[in-house]
Amino acid sequence: MKLAAALDRASAILDSARVPNARIDAELLAGHILGISRGGVQARVATDSNIGTDEAIALSDFVERRAAREPLQHITGVANFRSLELAVGPGVFVPRPETESVAQYAIDALRSVASAEPVGVDLGTGSGAIALAMATEVPHARVYGVEVSPRAYVWTRQNFRSVGADNATPIFHDLAEALPELDGGVDVVISNPPYIPLRAIPRDPEVRLHDPEIALYGGEDGLDVVRQVSTTALRLLRPGGTLVLEHGELQAAPIAALLAQDGWRAIAHHRDLTGRDRATTALR
Repeated sequence: MKLAAALDRASAILDSARVPNARIDAELLAGHILGISRGGVQARVATDSNIGTDEAIALSDFVERRAAREPLQHITGVANFRSLELAVGPGVFVPRPETESVAQYAIDALRSVASAEPVGVDLGTGSGAIALAMATEVPHARVYGVEVSPRAYVWTRQNFRSVGADNATPIFHDLAEALPELDGGVDVVISNPPYIPLRAIPRDPEVRLHDPEIALYGGEDGLDVVRQVSTTALRLLRPGGTLVLEHGELQAAPIAALLAQDGWRAIAHHRDLTGRDRATTALR
């Protein structure tokens, strides 16, 4: 069977299931099966290559799962985040592309610290995406990723091991009480906490049905965990240390008020590439 025909069929099935970016997902699934990049898939299509019977059957199975709105990353077992390739699956939040720009604020803040070994903490690290990005991109830093969900922590530990950053340490603990030995000595705290209000059910089936609730919902107003992050970060950070928070596009103002009440300084909001408020930074 021609690879082009297999991809056309896969794209049509995904499109009929209203899967966003159906052609892209079809190519990524084919690439995963063939062990090549999406560009490699496109190159094989351009050269009129065939796909083997076993591979075509595997693609059909994967497409059926994706059409049922199982996340692409659960099917392939892989999520890309900045320069990292992370293992993900049921029980852990799949890192989003928009979080890559939020992580940049923490990375820049760590790089700017006039210390031989700045310290960064990621509260609610999940897959370890942010913590490992900080550790690999600021290799002279010492980074900790804190996670409380047992199901998510399985993925946390796996990714910390596979990335192999000697300066990164996973911590299984409630973020409210984590790392007391670092109190007053941390330079950067970042968190992508659960911030969806309980009444706001996500529209996308991939999120609603497959992301763990502990990583999504933040109480009635969505800010329960944000309040705890603020308290913990005040405890951990040195004077002048930086807090970075990811949040929903309508939460910048209430988060600013919350942080100001807690005593944070230099509170600033940052928009993502679509122009939506996505992150807030503040100084201890």
